[in-house]
Amino acid sequence: MTESTKEVKIVTAAFLIIGNEILSGKTQDTNLQNLSKNLNKIGIRLSQARVVLDIEEDIIFAVRELCAKYNYVFTSGGIGPTHDDITTNAIAKAFGAQLYSDDYVYSLLETYYKNRGDAMNEGRAKMAIVPQGCTLIENEISTAPGFALKNVFVFAGIPRIFNAMLNAAIAKNYISGGSVMHSQTVELDILESVIAKQLSDLQVKYPLVEIGSYPQIGYTQIVATSYYPHLINEVIALIKTLAPMR
Repeated sequence: MTESTKEVKIVTAAFLIIGNEILSGKTQDTNLQNLSKNLNKIGIRLSQARVVLDIEEDIIFAVRELCAKYNYVFTSGGIGPTHDDITTNAIAKAFGAQLYSDDYVYSLLETYYKNRGDAMNEGRAKMAIVPQGCTLIENEISTAPGFALKNVFVFAGIPRIFNAMLNAAIAKNYISGGSVMHSQTVELDILESVIAKQLSDLQVKYPLVEIGSYPQIGYTQIVATSYYPHLINEVIALIKTLAPMR
């Protein structure tokens, strides 16, 4: 088996962003970029991202569809203490799992709020309710955990907490990656339309390399991505002959 055709292990993921505030424009999502970067490091390719409102049936439909297509699904948002935090319930329904109040999580939350000079209330107790059979994902920031059920990882929407949960899941090896995608970027001092045909020809010649062309003001940025670094080097070398580097 040659280097250019050696077998690679492809592991894919999807990201489901949940929240009215995202679609209304009131909140800007920053978790997508961080998730993609961290997954790529361990050989998981983020292949789709979707945004849905806080509507139970929409969440259930999206989760079922995505988890059947991709190795992993990550969600953000909707696991807090308020009435519109419905993600946990929706995920449980998507898999026919019963909800229960986890005593260990409840005690963690009780201690956390006690140390802050607060007491447990109905909303805070809600964050101890998780689906039967799930794996708890540690939250070192604010204690209330995320969880994994089947191949779906359910995280908080707040970026700092989302990242903490993602890091915990990776550290615990709850997520298993495959072959790592590599990429190189070049910037050519030329308009994209001038070299469009050459780039198309290169893509046909190198089907194992994804060639992305991104027009900028007065120049073109080109990104070559592949599981095979040596093929990226070949493609980049040929791209550099098309125009002066910026």
